[in-house]
Amino acid sequence: MGIRKEKKTKPMSMSALLLLLSLLALSAASASASDEAPAPPHQEHEKKDVGVDPHSDLKLQLDHLRSKILFLESSIDDRTKELTFKDHAISNLEKTIQHKSQNIASLQHDIASLQKQLALDAADKAGQANAKTILLEQQIEALKKEIESQQKKRDALEAQSIVADNKVRELSAKLESLQKTSDEQKKRIQKTERALKAAEEELMRAQLEASAKQKQLHEVHGAWLPPWLAIKMTHYMEVMSAEWNEHGKPLMDSFIQMATEKSKQAQKWAEPHLEMAKTKWIPVVQEKWMVLKTNTEPYIQLASSKSVEWYETAKIITAPHITKFQEVSAPHIQNVKKISKPYIDRAAELSRPHVEKLTVLMQPYTKQAMATYTSFLKSATTYHRQAQANIGEYLNKHELTKQLVTKELVWFMASALLALPFFFLYRILSQLFCVKKPRKQTRSSHGNHGARRHKRRHADK
Repeated sequence: MGIRKEKKTKPMSMSALLLLLSLLALSAASASASDEAPAPPHQEHEKKDVGVDPHSDLKLQLDHLRSKILFLESSIDDRTKELTFKDHAISNLEKTIQHKSQNIASLQHDIASLQKQLALDAADKAGQANAKTILLEQQIEALKKEIESQQKKRDALEAQSIVADNKVRELSAKLESLQKTSDEQKKRIQKTERALKAAEEELMRAQLEASAKQKQLHEVHGAWLPPWLAIKMTHYMEVMSAEWNEHGKPLMDSFIQMATEKSKQAQKWAEPHLEMAKTKWIPVVQEKWMVLKTNTEPYIQLASSKSVEWYETAKIITAPHITKFQEVSAPHIQNVKKISKPYIDRAAELSRPHVEKLTVLMQPYTKQAMATYTSFLKSATTYHRQAQANIGEYLNKHELTKQLVTKELVWFMASALLALPFFFLYRILSQLFCVKKPRKQTRSSHGNHGARRHKRRHADK
C-alpha cells in the first residue's frame, strides 16, 4: 500500500509542475502580445520611409519559438493524461490481482475441506486444483510482466517530460537573448540612420563636385581636338562604315557560307577514310608504337639520366664563374645607378605635368578600353587554363610523353593552340583582301638571259 501511495504522489507533483509551466507560458504569451501592440501611425510612416523592416526576421524567430513552446506544453498535457490513464490501468490491474489472489485462497480452502470430506475423489480434485493454480500462476506472472513494462513506459515518459522542461528553459533563455539582440539592433539602426543622413549629404556634395569636374573635362576634351579634325574623323568613320556595309559584310557572309560548305564536304569525304583508319591503320600504328616504345624506352631513360648528369656538371662548372661575374659587375652597376639617378629624376619631374595632362585627356577613352581589355583577359585566361588542363591530361595518359610534361611546356602548347585560330584567320583575310600586284617583267627576264649568264660563267672559267 505504501508503494501505491508513492506512485500516486508522483503524478500529482508532475501535474503541479505542468500547471506552473503553463501559467508561465501564458504570462510570456501575454507579454509578447503587449510587446507586439500596433505601433502609432507616425512610426508606421517612418517604417515605410525606411523600407523593409529589419526586425521581421527576429519577429519570425520569436513567433516560431513561441509556437514551439505551445506545442511542447500541449505535448506535456497529453503525456500527463497518458500517465494518469496508465495509473488507473495499473490500479485496475492491482485490483484484479487482489481478486484473483482471493480466489486462489478460497480455492485452496475448498481443496483442504474437500480433502477432509472426500478422500476418494481427492486425487482427481487435487489434480484439477493444481491445474487451475498453475494457470492462475501463469496469469499472475503475465500480469507482473505487464506491470513492469507499464512502469518502464512511465519512467520513459517522465524522462521525456524532464527533457521537455529543459528545452522549455533553453527556449526561454534564447527568447531573452533574442530580445536583447533586437534591442541592440534597434539602437544600431538608429545610429545607421543618422550615418545615412550624413552620408547622403556628403554624396550630394560629391555629386555636385563631380558634375563640375565633368563639365571641366568636357570643355578640355572639346578644346583638345580642333574642329576641322573632328569633322574629318566623323566623315572618315561614315565612309568606312558605308564601305564595310557595301563590300566587307557581304564578302564575310559569302566566306562563312563557303567555309561551312567546304567543312561539310570535308566531313563527308573524311568519313570513309576515318572508318578505314579506325579499322586498319590505328591498330597497326598502335602495334608499331608499342614496338617502338619497348625499343626506345631504355635509350630514353639513358638519355634523360645523361642529360641530368650533364646539367648538374654544367651547373657545378658555371656556378663559380657566375658568382665571380656578379661580384665584378655589382660595383659597376651601382656606379651606373648613381650616375643615372639625377638624370632620371630630372626627366621624371619635367615629364610629370605633361603625363598628367595626357592622362586627363585620355581618361574617357581609356575607361572603355580597360573594360574591354579586362573582359578579354578574363575569357582568355579561362580558355588558357582549360587548354592547359586538357593538354596535361592528354600528355599524362601516355608513358612516353609523361616524362617530358612540365608546366612551361604545357603553358607554351596551350598558348600556341589558342593563337592558331587567329593566325589562320589572319592568313585567310590577307589572302582575301591583300591582292598581290603582278610584277613587271624587265628586259633581264627574257629567255636568252640564262644563255648569256652561262656564257659569262664559261668565259670566267
